[in-house]
Amino acid sequence: MAKTRPGIPTKTKTGKRDLESYTIRGTNKIVRVGDCVLMRPSDTGKPPYVARIEKIESDARNNVKVRVRWYYRPEESLGGRRQFHGAKELFLSDHYDVQSAHTIEGKCIVHSFKNYTKLENVGAEDYYCRFEYKAASGGFTPDRVAVYCKCEMPYNPDDLMVQCEGCKDWYHPACVGMTIEEAKKLEHFVCTECSSDDDIKRTQNGFSSSPAADVKVRLVAGSCLCFP
Repeated sequence: MAKTRPGIPTKTKTGKRDLESYTIRGTNKIVRVGDCVLMRPSDTGKPPYVARIEKIESDARNNVKVRVRWYYRPEESLGGRRQFHGAKELFLSDHYDVQSAHTIEGKCIVHSFKNYTKLENVGAEDYYCRFEYKAASGGFTPDRVAVYCKCEMPYNPDDLMVQCEGCKDWYHPACVGMTIEEAKKLEHFVCTECSSDDDIKRTQNGFSSSPAADVKVRLVAGSCLCFP
């Protein structure tokens, strides 16, 4: 079942009017339709919920409500958090709600996966999304995802990876028998499968630390991403 979020849905009444923006209580931050926001959970021990504002409206008593589309954290999905999920990863769900605007705590940015990996500095307000998520069935869109390394896992932007100059695949240091510290000192890397090839051409860009292109893909099926 879809996760219940705090707040009480508003029934349709006369006297409602759409608003272009809302100023977060106690701040000078303004949110508009399309912005991503942090919303206060009912359990103070949990991190704030993340949602995208779809509509802002006020009733005859000037009570402001927002229609939101929820982002789910991996641990909130039916499949749970997996090894390849980044700390700032979110899934854009098909779960909509109407909430009191007073539950908005702040603004945040949900980047595309590609743009997130290009950030030089990741702030507390930065998140990323690479999947849409069906809350009832646990299904994901897209249903295929690039995988890397011997372990054939999707890329986690929190993890350092090294690229083989022969096959151009990406590897976790631990999967090729080296430490993170050793990997950071590398100027060039060749995997064991390519190490016997005398005609390896070194990449013009030298050593890189994150996958730049899809190498292999694996199906995303059922209620979780199907990886070991």
